[in-house]
Amino acid sequence: MDSESLARRPHCLLLPFPALGHLNPMFQFLKRLKHEGVRVTLVIPRFFCKKLHEIPTSIALEYISDGFDNGGFEEAKSGKVYFESFRRVGKETLCELIEKLDRSGNSVDCIVYDSHLCWVLEVAKRFGIVGASFLAQNLAVDSLYYHVKKGNLHIPLIEQSISLPGLPSLQPKDLPSFLYDHESSPDVLDYVLDQFSNIEEADWILCNSIYELETEVAEWFTKILPKLRTIGPTIPSMFLDKRLEDDKDYGCALFKSEECIKWLDERRKGSVCYISFGSMATLNEEQMEEIVCALRDSDCYFLWVVRTTEECKLPKYFVKNSEKGLIITWCPQLQVLAHEAVGCFVTHCGWNSTMEALSLGVPMVAMPQWTDQTTNAYYITDVLKMGLRAPADEKGIVRGESLKHCIKEMMETENGKEMKKNALNWKTLATKAVDEGGSSIKYISEFVNSLSTSGAHRVIPFN
Repeated sequence: MDSESLARRPHCLLLPFPALGHLNPMFQFLKRLKHEGVRVTLVIPRFFCKKLHEIPTSIALEYISDGFDNGGFEEAKSGKVYFESFRRVGKETLCELIEKLDRSGNSVDCIVYDSHLCWVLEVAKRFGIVGASFLAQNLAVDSLYYHVKKGNLHIPLIEQSISLPGLPSLQPKDLPSFLYDHESSPDVLDYVLDQFSNIEEADWILCNSIYELETEVAEWFTKILPKLRTIGPTIPSMFLDKRLEDDKDYGCALFKSEECIKWLDERRKGSVCYISFGSMATLNEEQMEEIVCALRDSDCYFLWVVRTTEECKLPKYFVKNSEKGLIITWCPQLQVLAHEAVGCFVTHCGWNSTMEALSLGVPMVAMPQWTDQTTNAYYITDVLKMGLRAPADEKGIVRGESLKHCIKEMMETENGKEMKKNALNWKTLATKAVDEGGSSIKYISEFVNSLSTSGAHRVIPFN
């Protein structure tokens, strides 16, 4: 491609929130944009780059500062301090970056920013750049936060049942933890709600979900926010439509994976229970021991991801690696979920893990911990009907006997087979959404075409 053709291609900055669960979906969207002919540059805080094991050399990368270049959130020691610093210092250094790119002849036409970084839209408006808010969670959760921010749902909750447009009837316990237990993390709740403080002003609103998965709430939301589009699932193309060459993994990692595929290869089809609670959730020692009891007494094999920082909570009597089970510190989760040996997935119900299991047709046992996971668990069990929720006691602990029962029902009963069938149906829907002519691909093309044909290119004033 000649330099003139290259210059005509719109240039987008992509700015994720610096956490793996937010980076991965935006990074996959970046790949889709590149496939559609957009020039893309990933922008991340300096400290976060130090935590990543690898970033593909094919990706243009730039840095801004959150004010804590040595340790990010951990260095700030407070959510409120970190969020305020990121807003102030991030805004300043993002402006400097855009000015630098302008001077180099690599001017920016659009910024796709994580919705939690709502201040980025102010920067986009200042420079006459298209601002696209990226919602990393599903529309149901986004809708709940939106209603609270706009005063349609009041905190603390007093209702026994919550009825809102496009959503099923929900109990308080089915809402995100920040809403039913708002006093536990008031600073985080304020930050979560702020993503909707100026969302009506965004030129585009892109959601990591599937239209056919959340049709009713999508229809309601687009009446309120006409530029909202679903563009998920944002997982590597190899596991869905296979239209993006060599797109086999996310490409960025906080943890180094251990070998486990060979171990799975030696297990029969559907015989392994896979357990993982993601990159952030932490369990106490009592809960860890209950999981150990469930796995010890179950008849299935198990593969359990226990992060290095969590290994000390395992009971000392527990043998980590045996014929029956394997414990590792991290794994290539998509490859594991795609493996025929895996019969069910015990999960914290983070949205990325939920979308991965749905996209690969794996039924789930839900053990939500906090934030949006409680709502995702409700959808897994009551709406998608592709999983069971392991009940917690009055202390919030899922007992070993209860977890063992859920795993057994999922892997050995007719009800489990029905949930597996439902999971495979959702897998088909997810693949269609990102394949040629699918809803998500249609919306991504609409977004890209708007950058190319509606005068999005800026005229840079030089004084």
